[in-house]
Amino acid sequence: MPDTKRIVIAGGGRIGLRTAQELADRGYEIVLIEKEEARSEEVADEYVAMVLQGDATAPSILEQADLERADAIAALTDEPGTNLAICMEAKRIAPHIRTLARTGTGTEDEYDEIADATILPQELSANTAADILSGDEVRTIIGTHHDLEILEIKVAEDAPVAGHTLAEISLPKGSLVISDRNRTQIARADMELEPGEYYIVGVEPDVLDEVLNLFRG
Repeated sequence: MPDTKRIVIAGGGRIGLRTAQELADRGYEIVLIEKEEARSEEVADEYVAMVLQGDATAPSILEQADLERADAIAALTDEPGTNLAICMEAKRIAPHIRTLARTGTGTEDEYDEIADATILPQELSANTAADILSGDEVRTIIGTHHDLEILEIKVAEDAPVAGHTLAEISLPKGSLVISDRNRTQIARADMELEPGEYYIVGVEPDVLDEVLNLFRG
């Protein structure tokens, strides 16, 4: 698949590995950088990413990750300062790359000049990190470790459901539009799915792809 996105993850801890697994399941090519040799060997044994052992703040290691070919990099180590340094160096090497840093504190826009996106520990999950890195207009609220996924999905301009009310469309069994993005109203039969707007949708994993196709075209 020639258009496969390439994503670099710095930090092979629990969240770094789970994010790599989530993205690999979505079809992305993953490069994972881990500083500790023993942990890098453990991660390599999972066979979900190409693993580089080394310090991701070092230009030589980032260059080995071939950032020029990567779409995004996530700095998910336990050290917020290290994560911001990784993002800064990544941008120097590959100005086009999208950066995500795990931080310790701060507002959403506090580190705008350093990273394209930040995520706090209390918000950190593999699904959330993968959503940000993929750039998809779908955000996971409750993920696949449950029997039901709760998603926030943007209706594309040319999506099959765009401009139609819930009464006019046929969603697959095992899916349900719950509300609009702001949770201001429960979804009813006369709710129109407007292009460019987000909706909260409950989906059983077996029909996830079908629902995404309806909302995104």
